[in-house]
Amino acid sequence: MDIWLYWVIAALLLFIVELFTTGLAVICLSIGALGGAIAAAADGSIEIQLLIFAIVSLIAIVGVRPVLKRLYYKGGEKIHTNASAMIGKHGVVYQDVDGDDETGRVMIEGVDWRAVSEDGTTLSKGTKVVVTAIDSVVLTIKKL
Repeated sequence: MDIWLYWVIAALLLFIVELFTTGLAVICLSIGALGGAIAAAADGSIEIQLLIFAIVSLIAIVGVRPVLKRLYYKGGEKIHTNASAMIGKHGVVYQDVDGDDETGRVMIEGVDWRAVSEDGTTLSKGTKVVVTAIDSVVLTIKKL
């Protein structure tokens, strides 16, 4: 396998990692890895590839990251993405939520989530709820 392909794979993996973070720094490394891929495709030595990776990553951190942060924090307000976008969504309990026990399940927009009630009360199947917080893959919910 050509080395430029390893750079592209690294860029894709770094991009995927960025999807799970909020700092917008890993994406700059992903852009740098694409620079390394271009250098490798142009038959640059490994030293040149690493140098291009470092330079392009630095330029992305200085030039691209501030632009992305402005877009991400429009008007000083954070745009919720990924799991944090679940806060405020409405759903329905389809497996009883039993106090603080994480065995309850809710369905929100067709997606199954583990859930606990905000105040520790039991919520029965069919109860309409709203998401108040999220911790990893467990939603904190309260009755509507």
